[in-house]
Amino acid sequence: MPRVLFTISYTIKPEQRNNYLTLITEIKSHVVNVGKNNYTVFEVKGKKNQFTEVYIFNSEEDFDALDDSQDSQTQELLSRLEPFVDGTMKYTSATEV
Repeated sequence: MPRVLFTISYTIKPEQRNNYLTLITEIKSHVVNVGKNNYTVFEVKGKKNQFTEVYIFNSEEDFDALDDSQDSQTQELLSRLEPFVDGTMKYTSATEV
């Protein structure tokens, strides 16, 4: 069964960087430890304040179940992220070959 790579890319408001970094650390801890997801966040090299969240799912079924598997704390943490974003979020998914 092929794995699925899911990414969310966005730029944050420069004045919100410290608040963003604090929040994303909390999100990472919760999503990995409680949600048991393979998840991490990268800052794009050479583009300060541009970030990409990366999830790797073991199957398409696991990917499809992402929204349903999020507990209320995950949803609350993710909703706090949106005010830091400068512009739009870009979502992509890819299936392993």
